[in-house]
Amino acid sequence: MRDQDTWVERVNTRLDQFITDRESIVREVSPDLEPFLEFSREFLSGGKRFRASCALLGYGTQHESTPDHVIDVASALEIFHAAALVHDDIMDKSDTRRGIPAAHRFFENGHRDSGWDGDSEHFGVSSALLFGDFLLALSDLAVARGFRDHADRDASFAARLEFDQMRLDVTAGQYLDIVEENAWPTVSPEASLGRAQTVLTYKSAKYSIEAPLVIGASLAGASDSIIASLREFAVPLGNAFQLRDDILGVFGDPAVTGKPVGDDLSEGKRTVLIALAMKQLSVAERGTLNASLGSSSLTETDIARIQTQLESTGARAAVETMIDEEFDRALTALERSELAPDNKASLRALAERVVVRSA
Repeated sequence: MRDQDTWVERVNTRLDQFITDRESIVREVSPDLEPFLEFSREFLSGGKRFRASCALLGYGTQHESTPDHVIDVASALEIFHAAALVHDDIMDKSDTRRGIPAAHRFFENGHRDSGWDGDSEHFGVSSALLFGDFLLALSDLAVARGFRDHADRDASFAARLEFDQMRLDVTAGQYLDIVEENAWPTVSPEASLGRAQTVLTYKSAKYSIEAPLVIGASLAGASDSIIASLREFAVPLGNAFQLRDDILGVFGDPAVTGKPVGDDLSEGKRTVLIALAMKQLSVAERGTLNASLGSSSLTETDIARIQTQLESTGARAAVETMIDEEFDRALTALERSELAPDNKASLRALAERVVVRSA
């Protein structure tokens, strides 16, 4: 089975080195860009490295060793993910990420502490938008370096196409997510579940598991049948991953998740969990829940009340069942694939990490 701890160490080292290599270039532009470097280091230092691990597992289906340029590609996925989180936190008006201030709050605090003119909050959002774009540029540099140093041009091109498709998918998913947060008055409870599942698939499932696995396998020159098998395994696993996130976003321990309790409720997320509950509530109860979702003034009592509703309607139990079903679908696809036994063992271990987690 693959030594994923070693991979994570190599990715962490590469990310740190990547920022170090660009420090002098950024500082030459202006010393005022120092916060970009400072926050890049802090923001990229955390996380579970699921996407990098998936890419390296995909590459490992064809090769025993993992060259440095493949670590570059895996690192690029982590930088891209960080950029997506920065933009996501702006849209969700989140105050924290991984237990530290979200990027827009970091820049807002810097403006306020410096005694500058203008609106601190507007400066924070504007700066974070640009910081997210800065990370996207770094991601492109990292992935271009990895593909440049890869001997197989056709494989590099195939991986690049998958990388670009991933970017399109997650952007579409993010937009659909904010549409759902605003379009709910015009959407019936019956239709909301299917719409929530579409958001789940494109915002997270394909992007978190499928795309990284296929990028790695494509770079390794995997056959069409191997890539098809990986997709069949990855899509249900990605669904399970996001469904687990939906549970944690409402019931997770802030000390573990790095986010406030019930954060998805305050942000007004129209998740599968919420859609399932809505179908079981009376018209009056739906009205109360709809009025609560997205409210910045939710108290601990309000959150506890909604948590109880999600339990009593059976929505939480239904999502747990869906997670189990998606997990089983993923493992069934894995077992019938033509992957080598050690690859299957590594991917099975990944699946268990994705589904059985508290953050």
